[in-house]
Amino acid sequence: MASQSKEKPKTPAEILTHARNQAFRGGIAGASAQVINVLSLMWLRTTMNYQYRYGSNTFQAIGHLWAEGGIPRFYRGLVPALMQAPLSRFGDTAANVGVLALLDNTEQTKNMPVGIKTALASCGAAFWRLFLMPIDAWKTVKQVEGGEGLKALVGKVRTHGITKLYHGSLAAMGATWVGHYPWFFTHNYMSTHMPQFDFLYGKFVRNAVIGFASSVVSDTCSNSIRVIKTTKQTSTVPLSYRQAVMEVVNKDGILGLFGRGLATRILTNGLQGMLFSVGWKAIQEMLNKRAGDTK
Repeated sequence: MASQSKEKPKTPAEILTHARNQAFRGGIAGASAQVINVLSLMWLRTTMNYQYRYGSNTFQAIGHLWAEGGIPRFYRGLVPALMQAPLSRFGDTAANVGVLALLDNTEQTKNMPVGIKTALASCGAAFWRLFLMPIDAWKTVKQVEGGEGLKALVGKVRTHGITKLYHGSLAAMGATWVGHYPWFFTHNYMSTHMPQFDFLYGKFVRNAVIGFASSVVSDTCSNSIRVIKTTKQTSTVPLSYRQAVMEVVNKDGILGLFGRGLATRILTNGLQGMLFSVGWKAIQEMLNKRAGDTK
């Protein structure tokens, strides 16, 4: 009887179908949750990107941006942000959910450490960002330079070619991996080991705590790479990575390289991590229930 009650192993085709469906639903849930984040927190992200490019503390950056155009100045680049952020999160969450579903349902890999599984998912997320670089360049230059940003980007492309839309790609992919891996490793680890909260809305509080902790770890690891990426990407003339690093170090020193915008990023992504984690899990759970897949 015991052998009859054992669950029948899935075939390779069933495993791939399950992983694909989980990845798609996870990606849709992640993209939907990210739209909410963009609309509610873009003013902080614009402040952060301005700091990445020019330095200054959070309040100085907010004051400068406010003087340039009030509230609308903080939402320069909203259209590309609404395109890029959900697509980025779709790739992040689809890679994480899909790879975990594939590895968890394969006999040879289901007992693999969560760190290795997450590292493999992070590679997929990093390559996904490469395809989004033109949208990211449009968004970032608008955030940093305001109304003149798109004109500056078009001028750069006309002078130096279409490849300049991909300026900072290696740094973007590196920052994605260095940010994605700690975020999802922390998220996956805490989701597995953190006890459930047995009180009203405890599930949402638990997901919010996990999301905030994941963001703090991720941001601390990847901030310096993002500073370099933004400096290279938004420069009106082509810069090598070495020149981008030296530009930051010459102005703000080594601390500037690692600390520019970090406090703003931790605040922004901490809030975003909480909102995203709660929204992602709630939407994914709803989609899985509709599909009759609770695994």
